[in-house]
Amino acid sequence: MPTSEDVSAKDSSAVRKRSAVRSLLRLWPYVRPVRVRLFSAAFVAVLASCLGLVIPLILKWMVDGPIADGDKGGIWLGALFLLLLGILEALLFGFRRWLVARPLAGVEAAMRADLYRHLQRLPIAFHDRWPSGQLLSRGTTDLMLLRMFLAFPLTFLLVNGTTILVGFLILLMQEWTLGLVLLAPVVPLVILCSVFEAKYSLVARKAQDQVGDLTTVVEESVLGVRIVKGFGRHRSQAVAFRALAERLRGTELGKARLLAGIWALIMVIPEVAIGAALVLGTIQVADGHLSTGTLVAFLSTALALRWPVESIGFLLAMSQESATATERYFEVMDAKEETADTAGPAAVEGGGSDGLRFEGVSFRYPDAEAGSVPVLAEVDLHIRSGETMALVGATGSGKTTLTALVPRLHEATGGRITLDGEDITLMPRQRLRELVSVAFEEPTLFSATVGENVRMGAESADDAALLRALDVAQADFVQELPQGVHTEVGEQGLSLSGGQRQRLALARAVVGRPRFLVLDDPLSALDVHTEALVEAALRRVLEETTALVVAHRPSTVMLADRVALISDGRITAVGTHHELLRSNAEYAWLMSGADAEPDAAGEAAPEARSDMGAEAVEGSMR
Repeated sequence: MPTSEDVSAKDSSAVRKRSAVRSLLRLWPYVRPVRVRLFSAAFVAVLASCLGLVIPLILKWMVDGPIADGDKGGIWLGALFLLLLGILEALLFGFRRWLVARPLAGVEAAMRADLYRHLQRLPIAFHDRWPSGQLLSRGTTDLMLLRMFLAFPLTFLLVNGTTILVGFLILLMQEWTLGLVLLAPVVPLVILCSVFEAKYSLVARKAQDQVGDLTTVVEESVLGVRIVKGFGRHRSQAVAFRALAERLRGTELGKARLLAGIWALIMVIPEVAIGAALVLGTIQVADGHLSTGTLVAFLSTALALRWPVESIGFLLAMSQESATATERYFEVMDAKEETADTAGPAAVEGGGSDGLRFEGVSFRYPDAEAGSVPVLAEVDLHIRSGETMALVGATGSGKTTLTALVPRLHEATGGRITLDGEDITLMPRQRLRELVSVAFEEPTLFSATVGENVRMGAESADDAALLRALDVAQADFVQELPQGVHTEVGEQGLSLSGGQRQRLALARAVVGRPRFLVLDDPLSALDVHTEALVEAALRRVLEETTALVVAHRPSTVMLADRVALISDGRITAVGTHHELLRSNAEYAWLMSGADAEPDAAGEAAPEARSDMGAEAVEGSMR
């Protein structure tokens, strides 16, 4: 779901089939805890609105009584009643707002908390597909819209509907012939509102999705501001933003045209009916069939019903936008979380010191086309307990994907992976991720202190463990920061250099002394001198754990006991660094950095292979 066009095309038919009511009913689990206050607020609002319908009845009494008789005392009494009714109505509406403010803020907070919690439990494949801006807009703009709907349109759909019903009963009781004249527009108004609802729902959905696209562009531009400025691309980014903003503007104008059209019709048609009723009522008064007070009360009641009737278009528009916001919210909430943990211990094969095994492992991304070539195919690999295995391969060969399967960031689609003989799919994820620690190629830090970022690898780590991890990662620069380990590193850790961020990410991986360690090219951003220091300290850590290390340079490979070569999603060779240099042309080529690739058979000429091997050995020893 990368863009709003894709979303709109995919969901337009579904939007037509779903009514706004069915969509909004999905909010009930969140509303139920505060239902008493909401129903109380609705009752108070209905009472306040119906009080306004008493005013025409008082006017009728005043016109036919005190005014006709010249009773000044009665006139003042009637005016006092009108004043008291107005004050009471205002107080009731204020009380209604007080009733709903706090509980609805709680509903919004609960929905936002559930959305955040759910996002953390969704598989990585979901986050790979969804733009972050779309998720942000659902957690901010859409939820604010839903809170506003629950506070105002939902209540006043009920209030205005009740007011209209009670008002027309009063009109029919006052003069049924004139009441029927005012009832005549009901059928065309219902038809118009039905057509408006169908069209507005599609435009509202499109606009909300485009807001998500715009949010994505803004977020990317802010996070990538160094790239934008470094390459002087601020103009092109501004053009891209302007294009999306213009599309959103066009959609919003379309919404405005629809709303203006329905509002004009809703206002004009009842006005025509009121005008007709006024003419007929005046004729009846002139003929003596209707009292002046009754006509005044009738027209006052009709005018009091103008706002409830005219607000229908506005309330329907907000309801449709809220219905699409609800759909967008539950699109995320309906996404399946990572498969549930299986209770109970798994069978253990080969004892408790078997290490890490890949047995016939294959992987294909969930959205891959049927019959497409899998990313990984029949991977068989055994990293013995306490051993460090380097994983080497060309770009796109499947190295990172293979390492992501160990902590179950992705689920293998075939075969199995075991830790000390225990199938990882039968382990609770929490336990698995306590056993396996990961350092990714891209070191991500959070807006927190250095210590908090490192302790994400082991929440219970004490100060001694923290300092040991920083020492292993050669992150002595921390002591020079203003508050040491308590220094805030800022968003994405961009206040630090790339090498500093990578060292903190490495410290995070080793702080908990994990039994299994997966490192994805952990030293790529370090200078050669720092790299040598980190490697020396890392060797001590690797002696205590079973490790799989993605490596691109001979210096990193030399940390490993053995090396596995992965090519096109398959393990094609396993051995020591020196064995593979002598026997495998592809490995020698990868380690040498030579321009010429091995021939189609995977072999280079003896002379070339010898040269590449010697060059690689020299590089690894430096």
